[in-house]
Amino acid sequence: MKLAVVIPTLGRNELLSRLLAHLAQQRRLPDAVVVSAVDPDGIDETQSYPFPVRFIYGPKGLCAQRNRALRTVVDTFDVVTFFDDDFIPADSYLEALLAAMAGNPDWVSVMGHVLYDGIGGPGLSFDDGLLRLASARDPAGMPMTVTLQTGSYGCNMSVRTKAVKGLAFDERLVLYGWQEDIDFTHQLWRKGKVVQIDTLEGVHLGHKSGRVSGLRFGYSQVINPLYLIRKGTMPALYGLRLILRNLVANVLKSVRPEAYIDRRGRLRGNLLGLWHAAVGRVEPEFILRL
Repeated sequence: MKLAVVIPTLGRNELLSRLLAHLAQQRRLPDAVVVSAVDPDGIDETQSYPFPVRFIYGPKGLCAQRNRALRTVVDTFDVVTFFDDDFIPADSYLEALLAAMAGNPDWVSVMGHVLYDGIGGPGLSFDDGLLRLASARDPAGMPMTVTLQTGSYGCNMSVRTKAVKGLAFDERLVLYGWQEDIDFTHQLWRKGKVVQIDTLEGVHLGHKSGRVSGLRFGYSQVINPLYLIRKGTMPALYGLRLILRNLVANVLKSVRPEAYIDRRGRLRGNLLGLWHAAVGRVEPEFILRL
């Protein structure tokens, strides 16, 4: 199978360069890498790698950036792997992925096991992420654990291109596109299984640069799940639990917020989202006006 890696990026040029260099250590190299960015400012396109790299540019927004890249590979590759620019895969990742997909033709979306996720904390440096990877056991040769999922986690998810032809990430989920991964991959259940396997490992650094404001993100924490429930691409119970969990966390932690999270901004966004939902205004793109 031919495999392409897609990396959406925004304002993280140093991380991007290190990730591309790190991918050169994969036991099974990608057949191509597509970097989807907003503009070439600060991006080094001169560096050579043991695989083709294509840089494409266009309007900002995670969904828009994913779609631009997906259109370039969907007709010529069998598998597309999406990595966030702050995700570090283990060297065995792509090799194990293709072996698993070859042996399970009914799998249409696969995500790996995140050894450490910095998204809920201050985040990790790239070097710290490498240390976390180095301290993990090598999954090669170990039995594979498979877990069915509602949808895949976008920091590391792979899809069969034959299953996603005609689909696109919903560009109404603007900017950070929160829950765009669930929206996209949950639709694939009509064509096969969406799974997580523990033989694919990596570390999500959880860098805070390039993310939206607390107010905007808090609004999306409420409105995006409600929008997707209406759309039919997120189970209602899953979405309502997600909203409630985030609302409770923001209420409790607003008293003594973490230095790296704007809890009070998120809570204001949550409350505004609840008000808009109460009056029937469920518009994810409203965050562009905040």
